[in-house]
Amino acid sequence: MNRFVEFLVGLLFGVGLILAGMTDPGKVLGFLDLAGSWDPSLALVMGGAIAVGVCAFAVARKRTTSFLGGAMHLPGPGHIDRPLVLGSLAFGVGWGLAGFCPGPALVSLGAGHWQAAVFVLAMLAGMWLFDAIGKANAPAVQTQGAR
Repeated sequence: MNRFVEFLVGLLFGVGLILAGMTDPGKVLGFLDLAGSWDPSLALVMGGAIAVGVCAFAVARKRTTSFLGGAMHLPGPGHIDRPLVLGSLAFGVGWGLAGFCPGPALVSLGAGHWQAAVFVLAMLAGMWLFDAIGKANAPAVQTQGAR
């Protein structure tokens, strides 16, 4: 049953990305082009996502298990370190150059867009590189235990 619910949630997420225009690199790049013909519509999408996330974390903090019965593992307070800053910069540069971030890229890949395939391959290579080289130098991620 859990896999079916996971599938439905992923499907809902993908449809939401399509409807919001997040799978269209041109729309994303138009949002990022502050000096040109800026398209602010994706700011509403991001604002909506932040609102949903804030509400979800507020509910999650009061629970000991997830809605499907699994343990809750919420992130604990952390600090800003070099790997976080470098990873954020790499994410932002990749998003700005390609017009994709991971979720929309996977949805676009499923729709058969070759540009998404290039992005996803580069993303997977970056993950592999992090595992192979950077993981040994990165501090351990700390999470809160189940509540």
